Formats: sequence, C-alpha cells, structure tokens
Amino acid sequence: MAGGRTGRGSRRRTHAASVVVPFPRSADGSRLDLARIVPSGRSLLIGFALILGVLAAYWGARASSVFAVEHVEVRGAPPEVVKEVRAATSQLVGTSLLAIDAKEIGDRVRSLPTVAGVSVDRSFPNTLVVKVAAERAVAVARHGRTAWLVSGSGKVIRQIELGTERGLPRLWLTRDVDVGVGRVLPSEVLPAARALGAVHEAEIRRRVKAVRTAQGELTIVLRRGPEIRLGDPSDVLLKLTVAARVLPVLEAGTAFLDVSVPERPVSSLYLNP
Repeated sequence: MAGGRTGRGSRRRTHAASVVVPFPRSADGSRLDLARIVPSGRSLLIGFALILGVLAAYWGARASSVFAVEHVEVRGAPPEVVKEVRAATSQLVGTSLLAIDAKEIGDRVRSLPTVAGVSVDRSFPNTLVVKVAAERAVAVARHGRTAWLVSGSGKVIRQIELGTERGLPRLWLTRDVDVGVGRVLPSEVLPAARALGAVHEAEIRRRVKAVRTAQGELTIVLRRGPEIRLGDPSDVLLKLTVAARVLPVLEAGTAFLDVSVPERPVSSLYLNP
C-alpha cells in the first residue's frame, strides 16, 4: 500500500512531553556562564556577616543581664511544695534564661521527695516557669515510734509527728523494714501502698482505715463498712472499681466483700462463713 505502512497491526506510539532547561552560556556558547548562577563574593560575604551577627547577638544576650532570671514562678503545687521548689531553684536568679539547662533543672526538682513530675519553661524576658505535679499522700506508714507520709507509688514523702494526719489510713511496717525520705518502700510492702493509691482512683466514697497484707493477699479495712478482700496484688484498680459499684447495694452489716475474682464478687454477713 503506497504512502506508508498502516495495517491492522500497526501501533500508535506516544511520547511524553519533555522540557529541557539550558544552563546559561557565554556569548560565544563555548562554556557555562557560572557567574549568573553562583552567588557573588559580595553576596557570600553579606550572608556570612549576617550569620555571625546573629550568633554574636545570641551569645551577647546569653552573657548579659537582659534575660536574667528575676523570678521563679512555681505552678500546680501546694504552698509547702512551692517553698521547696523555690529553694531548689533559688541559685538560678541572675542566670540568663538562654543559659539555663531545662533538663538539669527538671531533674533537680524531680529529686525532691514531694514532687511527682515537673516541666520547665522560659517566660521572656525574666521569668522561669516551673510546673509541678506534687506527690499525693495516701497513707501514713508507721514504724515503731516514727511515721511518714507515703504516696500511691510507694514513695516516702516526708516524716511527720505521731498522731497527725489522722484522716489517712495507716500502713504498719515491721521493724526490719528500711525506710528513708525520698525512697520507695521495699517490695514486700509496696503493693499495699499502691492499693491505697488505687482507692482514690476507684473513687471509693468510704474512708479507709488501714490495709492488711497476709500471705501475699491484700485487704482494705474501711472505717465503716465491710472489709474489701482483694486477693493477690494484680488488677487492683479493676477490683476496687468493682467494689466501688457493689458497696452501695450491700446489705447493712455485711462483714466483707471479696473481689479477688472481679467478675464474681462475693459478700457475707460473717467474717469466716
């Protein structure tokens, strides 16, 4: 067939459009004209001068008193904890906010026995903001003639006088238990402290008198109402949440509520049925 080959089996070819961007060349076209695409020496000099100026301004502000700390603002803590945090950060007054190591300050404040968590922020021009989550006392640990406030994590917050903090449950320790402010209670009594912390999370409305540990099983003793038998220290929050729902519907005079198997709570009018 004249005029080209166009048969049934012929295929039409398509080509993707492409664009070629030529580099600038000199007038005679023999070499690239780099002067048009590379920054001039003057531009580079101005750029380096700006960078050096910014660095000099930063270090000047860091070394000067323009951003010196004049006030440490402590947020989220009760007055007694605020005093401790301010005492721990008092030496920062006069230090430039730019020179402060927030992590180092956070570690220092977090080491206080009364502090559970902390974050550090700069509020320019002259204020350091320390946000604190204070440890919450859930029990009084008794050891002979000595008493301490203890948090739900088992941390010993501070020593207190005997007979004070009567609203908190008692955690009785044997004389061989080693206790120190800022330290965590030994493993043998730690589950009891954590159980008392879970009492608050489960929102049990009745006041707790004490917690007992016997043969690895926990029992919460209420001031008015049945004992709450938790069994082993696993799933304590779940067990206490179940107990919080069951307690209001128990018969008056119930001696104990057993939630060691939280799916099947059991109660009785007698301590040893």
